[in-house]
Amino acid sequence: MLLPAEIESKTLIPALRAILAKKLAETHKIREDEISKMLGVTQAAISNYIRGTRGDPKLITKLLSEGQVAKMIDEISDNLASNMAYTPASLSKFIGLCNYIKSSLLICDIHHNLESHIDETICKECENMLLKGPGSVY
Repeated sequence: MLLPAEIESKTLIPALRAILAKKLAETHKIREDEISKMLGVTQAAISNYIRGTRGDPKLITKLLSEGQVAKMIDEISDNLASNMAYTPASLSKFIGLCNYIKSSLLICDIHHNLESHIDETICKECENMLLKGPGSVY
């Protein structure tokens, strides 16, 4: 069974980095080596994100189809492009985006695509925890 943090680190964050890398390269015309510094990954990783060989394409499509998610990604992209660096503001926006994806239960869709045989009791307990927010104690 995957924990929400594992889903976030293994699938969600790579998909978000892929979206951002592509936006920064295509929309803002920023070079791969500069994007790699902004996102804190190697230039090779950025190349893979842009080519679509890293980051789940179905998840990327799903995330971009969600209006609020797309809007938040645009804000992060614009912030990174204007500052040419990962700033506290862009970090805060990225964390806010991840928190939105968890609190809106979009992460549950991701989880169900990764593990189709989730015990419904566990699923409901996890959902309750996500809706309570960070720092919730059982």
